[in-house]
Amino acid sequence: MLRFAISPIGDFNINSLRIAILNYIIAKQRNEQFLVRIDDIEQLKNIEGKDTEIMMILEKFAIKHDTVYHQSEHLNIYQNLAIRLLKEKKAFICKCTNEVDSCSKNCENLNSEDYKKLQQNREPFVIRLKEAKNDFVIIRTDNKPTHNFATACDDMLNGITLVITEEKYKSDITKQIHIKSSLKYNEPTKYIYLSNILNSNNISIKWLFEEGFIPDAILNYLILLDNPKAKKEIFTLPEAIEWFDLDNIPKNNIEFDIEKLKYINKEHLKRIDNKKLSTLFGFADADIGKLAKIYLTELNTINELKTEISSIFNPKNFDNIWQKEMRIIENIIYNSPTFETLDKLKEHIRKESGLDNEKLSKPLTLLLTNKENEPKLNEIYPLIKSYILEVAS
Repeated sequence: MLRFAISPIGDFNINSLRIAILNYIIAKQRNEQFLVRIDDIEQLKNIEGKDTEIMMILEKFAIKHDTVYHQSEHLNIYQNLAIRLLKEKKAFICKCTNEVDSCSKNCENLNSEDYKKLQQNREPFVIRLKEAKNDFVIIRTDNKPTHNFATACDDMLNGITLVITEEKYKSDITKQIHIKSSLKYNEPTKYIYLSNILNSNNISIKWLFEEGFIPDAILNYLILLDNPKAKKEIFTLPEAIEWFDLDNIPKNNIEFDIEKLKYINKEHLKRIDNKKLSTLFGFADADIGKLAKIYLTELNTINELKTEISSIFNPKNFDNIWQKEMRIIENIIYNSPTFETLDKLKEHIRKESGLDNEKLSKPLTLLLTNKENEPKLNEIYPLIKSYILEVAS
């Protein structure tokens, strides 16, 4: 079994998503179960609703779990395992409550009677695990497990075979291995440490969504970071599961490249069904999807496309040097049938108004796009002609 563990203490960032994706891919390749664990023991740091947000984001990326649970559901399990270590004299009660430093007093000589007195007197104490160089806390003064103890117990009980995580957690893993060994768990667990993504600490998935990046593109980009020699540059998660190779993960740090992400986002937007794409802009019309793809030659994100499409459908500004001509053309369009091509529309306006050349092209372009110059107007018009009365007003 493989797992993805995350604390509900902040926005889901790209480093966490990267870990989730890779663990999920390997679970699928090995035909093993994939577990999601919410590390919520430190309740004072938890942000309400973040656990639900995490699960919703995983769903958006099609990362499906076989099991999900909160560590807070298993407090009695951690406490029982700690008591077992006490009985086996692999752990001891300690009045030195600092979690960072080793015990500086002769606490290992405390017996069960001392334990009862500490409880009766409500005197703070912790449980420490013995270790060759430095003992460390496994149960805190509030009777809750430390992160490392809870994680080691969970990985042991769930039979986790592989953990893909960040390099910065290496010292924690050392403690977790010692905890499992002390609990007489000898099943091998392989640990793979990923290189850092530089300049990425403050990049949350929520922010990327707000900026107009879509899940398929974000996922594609993150997988490509860890398999830069992939045969294809643009791909989906099912495709990546077919060829992803842990041996190709780079050893050196990786630079986050927003421009590369924009390019990948554009390519994935091009792949979306036209009608489905139009729903991102409040329509259910394949023509609006085609319209968006016209702008994809220069634009990269949903937000940029929304700006262009909104410009067409928003009320037009008549406060300019072409306001007289715009009013004339608006009135003609309002009282005319729909024309199949832009040239036929221009020909009709020319006959009805006498306007020609710049006095026709400039105000008409402003009416249809909110821009004085739009070189792609001939391509755009057939896609918006059914909305012409709404557009030219």
